[in-house]
Amino acid sequence: MQNRRADIRRDTKETQIRVALDLDGTGQAQLATGIGFFDHMLDQIARHGLIDLDIQARGDLHIDGHHTVEDVGIVLGMAVAQAVGDKRGITRYGHAYVPLDEALSRVVIDFSGRPGLHMRVPFKAASIGGFDTQLAYEFFQGFANHALVTLHIDNLHGDNAHHQCETVFKAFARALRMALAPDPRAAGQIPSTKGSL
Repeated sequence: MQNRRADIRRDTKETQIRVALDLDGTGQAQLATGIGFFDHMLDQIARHGLIDLDIQARGDLHIDGHHTVEDVGIVLGMAVAQAVGDKRGITRYGHAYVPLDEALSRVVIDFSGRPGLHMRVPFKAASIGGFDTQLAYEFFQGFANHALVTLHIDNLHGDNAHHQCETVFKAFARALRMALAPDPRAAGQIPSTKGSL
């Protein structure tokens, strides 16, 4: 499980995105997506997931943030999938509850090889600092589809949209960290009765 790193670049007519990461990092982040609040959320993934994360994105922000946020999710998912490899020796499942004042969110993740997203977050505002809250779903959908994970995200309480969103991203980071952690009792084993994921 050494050298769990990846460096992925994806260019389209709408976005140019590069994601470099180290799954066994210390939580360092260099982020430039052009969307301040989104950078703040990506920083939560790095810090609480203990992933070194470098994301540089240029997108058609003169239209809106949709393509940029969705495509960052796609490329981050691709990078995680590449870095984790055949998933040999990982814990596979991760979960976390994270509070922030009145808000509480739960995220559960499975590196199943089967992409799927269930997300129930009743945001109390349509935007946070210029970030369209609907785009949180697009980010996680892009990630799940390309990291090949099953992902359940629920905001259980929350009156402030900033708090709601931040608890979601922090819980995602913690769940991701747990799932990717080495399982010392199953070193070298693929965590599935099928023998592959």
